[in-house]
Amino acid sequence: MSNRKIAIVGAGAVGATTAYTLGMMGTCDEIVLYDIAKDVAIGKAIDIEQSTIYAKKITKITGATDESDLSDCEIVVITAGVPRKDGMTREDLLLINAKIIKDVVEKVVKYSPDAKIICVANPLDVMTYVIHKLTKWNPNRIIGMAGALDSSRMAYQINQKLKFGSTNIKAMVIGDHGENMIPCTNLSNVGGIALDQLISKEDMEDIIQRTKNGGAQIVKHLGTSAYYAPARAIAVMVEAILDDNHIIVPSSVLLQNQYGNDDVTAGVPVVLGKNGIEKIIEIEMNEELQNKFNDSVKSIQSGINILKESLKL
Repeated sequence: MSNRKIAIVGAGAVGATTAYTLGMMGTCDEIVLYDIAKDVAIGKAIDIEQSTIYAKKITKITGATDESDLSDCEIVVITAGVPRKDGMTREDLLLINAKIIKDVVEKVVKYSPDAKIICVANPLDVMTYVIHKLTKWNPNRIIGMAGALDSSRMAYQINQKLKFGSTNIKAMVIGDHGENMIPCTNLSNVGGIALDQLISKEDMEDIIQRTKNGGAQIVKHLGTSAYYAPARAIAVMVEAILDDNHIIVPSSVLLQNQYGNDDVTAGVPVVLGKNGIEKIIEIEMNEELQNKFNDSVKSIQSGINILKESLKL
């Protein structure tokens, strides 16, 4: 039986907002916030649990005082890492965040060896690959959160153009969580109606570009990365796993000869359920889409190659 306990590693803006979101949803029985700044994790945990008094159920939320508090988790969400600053690329974060991930993964493997891991640290796809190599777990248990966020950003841009059907917008973004992400207009719709029936070609191109720049736009205004939309995207994935919902969510996963690629992580549509990734869905790609996807994979692979050398993965 599920114990519905999850840990969130990193009590910064994304981690804390994820805990708050899950608390308001009543998704978990217990949430542990873990951070190297213990007092920050403890203080935020108290504040967030107090807020759940007004939710549909009270969720036990604690700040970890020791790494052993990560024990027996069903899901571990890793948000720890240096946040992206204005003018900083995700690649700039590569080496420092990989070392942080290595330290976190060692603790997770020790205390929650049966958990599923949702990676949120950037560069997202590369960090997800690092976790695969460090844990050596079944690939279905390691999931990168990217497509859920990028698809919500695409849906937002579609809604900005149409001004109707917001709850019926289904958007799909695959590839890397970066400059080479692929907003798939042919796989997106509004109430089952194809986008090209509702939106001009010019507006479609604008949606694609704005989706790709969605994170950078927020960084420009805030001076740091987004956290509300990422937290909600993480919460959707956590709920899908705990409730065994079998929903389709684009996620960064280890490809093993799918889409013509092997031993690399990239965003593709997957079915999420109690086992993590229940199925990788292979959509049919025309030549143009396959070329874009291959370019996206190459950008991820370049980061992986750097870490293979430095971390001996």
